[in-house]
Amino acid sequence: MKYKLEYVWLDGYKPEPNLRSKIKVMDIRAIPSFLKPSDIPVWSFDGSSTQQAEGRFSDLLLKPVKLYHHSINDEKIPTIYVLCEVMYPDGTGHPSNDRKNLTNDTDFWVGFEQEYFLRSNKTGKILGFEESTDIEPQGRYYCGVGLNKGRNVVEEHLDYCLSLGIDINGVNAEVAQGQWEFQVFAKGNVTACDDLWMARYILAKICEKHGYLVEYHPKPLGLLDWNGSGLHTNFSNKKMREDGDEEYYLDIFKQFEDATHNHMSDYGSNNELRLTGKHETQDYNTFSWGISDRGASLRISPTTGQTWKGYIEDRRPASSANPYKIIKEIVTTLWVVDKGWVTKHETY
Repeated sequence: MKYKLEYVWLDGYKPEPNLRSKIKVMDIRAIPSFLKPSDIPVWSFDGSSTQQAEGRFSDLLLKPVKLYHHSINDEKIPTIYVLCEVMYPDGTGHPSNDRKNLTNDTDFWVGFEQEYFLRSNKTGKILGFEESTDIEPQGRYYCGVGLNKGRNVVEEHLDYCLSLGIDINGVNAEVAQGQWEFQVFAKGNVTACDDLWMARYILAKICEKHGYLVEYHPKPLGLLDWNGSGLHTNFSNKKMREDGDEEYYLDIFKQFEDATHNHMSDYGSNNELRLTGKHETQDYNTFSWGISDRGASLRISPTTGQTWKGYIEDRRPASSANPYKIIKEIVTTLWVVDKGWVTKHETY
């Protein structure tokens, strides 16, 4: 049976990579659910067109690492989405391949809250701001019904991702007009990052079909009195969930504070425009934590704050950030804590 293998990868553009794809049509006799990434052929591409190679030595390889296919498929030629890592011809990982720096840990649970705006492909304006920016700010749009633009894209994206096996926990309209959010959860740090990138890819394709563009800039409305967009990152390891206590969490907070500079360098570009201390953010240069505090760098849920067993929400990453880099920073920081190398914290 013929299948469309849609190879998806990240290019070498900076400060954040873009998604790329191309399709190979192949005869596959196996049932898709039984296929492994190693069953899919490695494919080459021209890295000189993606900021990943020079023209004289431009061949790079796409190594399949995760497959996504529909649980129910009514396509004439079914599609298998093939998430890939970029490799050199000798099989070593390309410098733009941030996934290679992570090991999947199924005891490390991650939930991403991906905020974004929708723009009109025709006008370039954010939906709801086509005629004027002088509209009533904030308030009415968060989880609203009847006023929000782009719901057709949001709900189609949700259904499509669920059919691919991506664990999207939910979607909602956000604080600004034309702003939305979807949440991806996985028991596995690399799995969560993979699923977020594929969900972003599917969203871009659906927007193409409807004449929209996805805007991941963390502050696309500039100085106007509107929220920006973040990629709030909820995380926990086994110790945090099962064996945590107040002392352990205080050590985590202290190490996160000490690692602030490293974190912010990998938490997305233009983030200082969003992290101003207003609109449910902490200032870019200030670290804080708080229970049920959406103005803190790290928010602790009320349940976690009562038992000191649960998860932490890092509210600093920008909506455009690369999740592989975010998770590398968080995993490294927790590793330092678990090694007992934290500078003694003061009482908060």
